[in-house]
Amino acid sequence: MSGLNVIDPYRAISSPVHRLDARVKFPLSLAFILTCSLVPHGSWVVFPLLLSISLSAAISSHLGVGYVLKRSMWTLPFVLATFPLIFTFDGTSIGSIQFLYWDLTISFDGLERFVSIVFKSWLSVQVAIILVSTTPFPQILHALRWLRVPKLLVAVIGLMWRYIFVMAGEANRLLRAREARSGKVAGYPNGGKVAWRARVAGGMAGNLFLRSLERSDRVYAAMLSRGYDGEVRLLVEPPLGGDQLFQLFSGIGLFSLIIILGFLLGGAS
Repeated sequence: MSGLNVIDPYRAISSPVHRLDARVKFPLSLAFILTCSLVPHGSWVVFPLLLSISLSAAISSHLGVGYVLKRSMWTLPFVLATFPLIFTFDGTSIGSIQFLYWDLTISFDGLERFVSIVFKSWLSVQVAIILVSTTPFPQILHALRWLRVPKLLVAVIGLMWRYIFVMAGEANRLLRAREARSGKVAGYPNGGKVAWRARVAGGMAGNLFLRSLERSDRVYAAMLSRGYDGEVRLLVEPPLGGDQLFQLFSGIGLFSLIIILGFLLGGAS
């Protein structure tokens, strides 16, 4: 079951961020990500403000800055898809490099846009990591329903999340069964050739899909027998208090000011 612990990002720690209601954390996280998207490229005064907010949340959650930064680095390979902007975006030329038969011109505007996209994506993922690490997934689903997200969409998200754990559990069982049936003799190579390994891996993948699909049907039938109707329900559902509403609207107001500040101080459109 260790693989399941790796999949679930929630960390059960006592911290102010953990104790904050999901109906406050989730909208504020969305507001932060929306702010990162709306702030103009090249807003070098605003980006440090957003970074300080993200790191402050990481410290307040007791997750640690290193925990958040390390897990947010996986976004870098994806944002590298925007690297050609440095050479293809029109603007002031700051140099050129020779690549095979091409002379690539580096534009300042393209470089500014590329760095801004990397920074925005990095900050957005940091906040998403903090959210899922401090909020149990059922509470996130409840926050979605509180925001009037359609019940069907929330149910699909919840069942998809549950299906991931079903697949992980079945994969663990298949791997244990393979290890139990695989003998090893010292001095002899383990396994066959590449084609044989590919055939075995393909069979395991097909078996995994069928077993996880059948088990998910049984899980869903058990949920229906217990009264599941697609609605997310919690044992305790207190209304938001005045302090929590103040935190929510204060955060939204702060992010609105940051967006305005980004446009006032200038930046690439």
